[in-house]
Parts: sequence; structure tokens; C-alpha cells
Amino acid sequence: MKNIKKKMSLLLMLIIGCSSVANAQAKKNADQDTEEWRYEINVVQTGTQGTYLIKVWSYSKKPDVAIEQAKKNAVHGIIFKGFTGTGPVEGQKALTSNVNLENEKADFFKPFFADGGKYMKFVSTSNDGAVAAEDRMKIGKEYKIGVVVSVNVSALRKDLEDAGIIKSLNAGF
Repeated sequence: MKNIKKKMSLLLMLIIGCSSVANAQAKKNADQDTEEWRYEINVVQTGTQGTYLIKVWSYSKKPDVAIEQAKKNAVHGIIFKGFTGTGPVEGQKALTSNVNLENEKADFFKPFFADGGKYMKFVSTSNDGAVAAEDRMKIGKEYKIGVVVSVNVSALRKDLEDAGIIKSLNAGF
């Protein structure tokens, strides 16, 4: 009986260990995908005051990684890229025009965009992160996944202004 318990304990530890290694590899892949900042943004509509509902197209070899990275990509896009308008929805310029800001303020942005970082305060998925069939495409060896997210641009701008990362809108007056 003791021998069976020992074997079961060893088997359980082996399973947990393998699971941890797989999770670590998935996180590493997600981090690599994020560091490359490969994504596209399309506006869906304006939300409540100060928020935008956008579709973020993220790329990854695993669909679940692309879905998770969509939130980071959305906030990154609002800060550094902006998006063009379609129909009745106006486009949004990037919050900064400084193309080197991310490198200049790396000590701020690394923890900001870390897993579970401060960026999470400003973004949420709509439809519980569910992806429609037409928003999941296989392109070569990777997936292009479209996720609709809501970004609170007003709160994001205020937070970046308070941290001294971007200038206030009324700073030039």
C-alpha cells in the first residue's frame, strides 16, 4: 500500500511539473509575440464617454495566446499607433507622437505591459473574449485572431499624464 502511495505521489509531481513547463513555454511564446507588437486595429464603435470599442487582430501560433495578447495589443495600439475611422466613427490619433517613447520610458512600459500589469486597468474584452468563426484565420503556421475589446482611453490618458509619460492636452496653452 505504501509503495502504491509513493508511486501515485511521484506520478502526481511529474504531472504538475510537466504542466508548469508547458505554462512557462506558453508564457514565453506570448511574451515573444508581444515584444514584436504584431497586430492590427479596426474601430467598431465608440463606447461610453471616453471609451472605444475596437477589434484587435493578433498573431500567434496558438489561438489562445493571440486572444490573451489582444488586450495588451489594444492598449499598445491606443498609445503608440492610433486607428483610422470607419463610417460614423472618427479615427483616434495615438496618445503620443514620439516614436521612441517606448524605449525612452522602458522602465515604465516593461512593468506596465507585463502579464497582469497596469494596462489591464484600461481594457476589457466584450462577449467574454469569445471569437467569432470569421475572426479566426489560419495563415501559414500561425493564427490571426480578431478580438473585440473596450479601451478606456480617457483613464489611460490621465494615468500616462499623471506618470509624466505623455503631456497633458492643455500643457501647450
